[in-house]
Amino acid sequence: MANEETEALIGRVAMRDQKAFTTLYKRTSPKLYGVCLRIIGNRTDAEEVLQEVYVKIWQRAEQFAASEGPATPWLTAIARNRSIDFVRARKPVADEIDAAHDLADTEPGPEEQAIVKGEGRRIDRCMEELEADRARAVRSAYIEGLSYQELADQHSVPLNTMRTWLRRSLIRLRECMDR
Repeated sequence: MANEETEALIGRVAMRDQKAFTTLYKRTSPKLYGVCLRIIGNRTDAEEVLQEVYVKIWQRAEQFAASEGPATPWLTAIARNRSIDFVRARKPVADEIDAAHDLADTEPGPEEQAIVKGEGRRIDRCMEELEADRARAVRSAYIEGLSYQELADQHSVPLNTMRTWLRRSLIRLRECMDR
């Protein structure tokens, strides 16, 4: 589906056009379901979250601004963020305690520890090659789970600039790690 068509449908959804919403759902739900399923890992829960995603799209359609970027990444970000929130909300504290206990029982051997430390140092070295604001953005996005919009607001840059920063930073990190 062309991005222009998706943007037009979102515009109609913002005006509470139920037929446009149905069409938008039919055309975009397979991709957004894939995003949810990849993050959540369970079909039933992913379907449940997908429904919540479309409720958010219905509620926030008027907030979409085509001038700030294409429609598909906007829709995908909603699905991604809602899926992450779902995973975080469902993770019981007891599981974290059990996981910590399990880790203590399966202490990595000296060879594994050396490999992990070496990889950690390589990642740190590669992160140091990035500009400081880019490195902070990468950490915030991929470790803390902040959305592109949250990062753009935090760094006072346009949304597309933040997307470019992250994409270019990941390319530089991959190149550095491959050396």
